[in-house]
Formats: sequence, C-alpha cells, structure tokens
Amino acid sequence: MKKIEHIGIAVKNLEESNELFAALLGKEHYKIEEVASEFVKTSFFKVGPNKIELLEATSEKSSIAKYIEKKGEGVHHIAFAVSDIRKEMKRLEKLGFRLLNEEPKKGADNKLVCFIHPKSANGVLVELCQEIEE
Repeated sequence: MKKIEHIGIAVKNLEESNELFAALLGKEHYKIEEVASEFVKTSFFKVGPNKIELLEATSEKSSIAKYIEKKGEGVHHIAFAVSDIRKEMKRLEKLGFRLLNEEPKKGADNKLVCFIHPKSANGVLVELCQEIEE
C-alpha cells in the first residue's frame, strides 16, 4: 500500500455537506462526480496529500443509503492507494481477507476499486484504489 488515498464520509445532503466541509477545511471541493453504477454522487476535497470523499446516495438501492439508514452519517470507509490492485487483491485474499468484489471495478476519481469486507478488517470498510492509466 502506498498511502491513504481518501477517507469516505456518508452524507445525507451533498450540497449542505460541501458547505460544511468547505468551512471546516478552509477550501472548496475540487470535483463532484456521479458513479451511476453505485447509485452515488461524490464530492472531493484535497487535504495535504490525502482526500476527503463525501458520498450521497442517489437511490435507495445505494449502499450509502443503506449505511445511513443503519448507522447515520459519518465515516464510511478508508481507501488506500495501491500500484497493482489485482496483485494486492490476491495477496489479501491469501491472507484471509474477504473481498466484496472478485474483479476491480471503475470508481470515482479515475480509479479502479475493490472493497474489503469490514468483518475482515476489525469493522472497517477498506477500499483499494489504483489510478486508471490513460
């Protein structure tokens, strides 16, 4: 793992949360993006070498909607940057971590992503992120 890529925060209202985090961090978000396949709208803030990702559900089908219904708004996941996501997935699987997807999928912010089940990581949803080379 190279670094913490971002911390994902589940929010009910992206617009209101953007205002809150802009005030908190002293800077505006740099990007809003919808990931239709995940039924989520995201907003990113740069904080030093890391990022904060705000996630708002666009449908009741979204894992973010289910998360907020069950636990309320708050930290949803921590993401780590990796150089080779498939290699890292195999390594972690061999160590007994439970992956939520067999193949990496396209996520927000030009990344391939894979999630590790929280039950495998002391209750923390972990995301692996690899920059998509263009």
